[in-house]
Amino acid sequence: MGRTPIKRHSALQGVSREHHHGLLLCWKIRTGLSKNVSMERIKVYVDWFYRTYLVPHFELEETYIFPIVGNDHPWVKKALSDHRRLIRLFTSTTADMKTLGQIEETLEQHIRFEERQLFNHVQEMANNKQLDIIEKQHSNEKFNDNISDPFWE
Repeated sequence: MGRTPIKRHSALQGVSREHHHGLLLCWKIRTGLSKNVSMERIKVYVDWFYRTYLVPHFELEETYIFPIVGNDHPWVKKALSDHRRLIRLFTSTTADMKTLGQIEETLEQHIRFEERQLFNHVQEMANNKQLDIIEKQHSNEKFNDNISDPFWE
């Protein structure tokens, strides 16, 4: 039985779009590893993605989205713990198969958890004022990929 996709409130659509780009990052890492691209090349892209998109994304979630449900909620605790683990993995100076593989696996599981569980709950709990704040905080600029070295092609 297929699950009906939840209609995402417009305030959360931008964040969900960023999740889509996060899943694409996972795909790019997997593709790079399967093509035996050098770990350093993949790491350069991964570092760029982390600085440019993931850091502000985590900040937005932690400041405006998670508090709607409450930082003591088990799902928010899990999301915050995932964020800490991902920050450790992304900021690791080691560009090896193990670290890149862990980034790819952890990020994908984290995004799927937020999309399938946490954000549905946020959407049920949030009032219009909270949703307006998220919408205002979220800059809807287009995702500009770094294609200086498209190792995944």
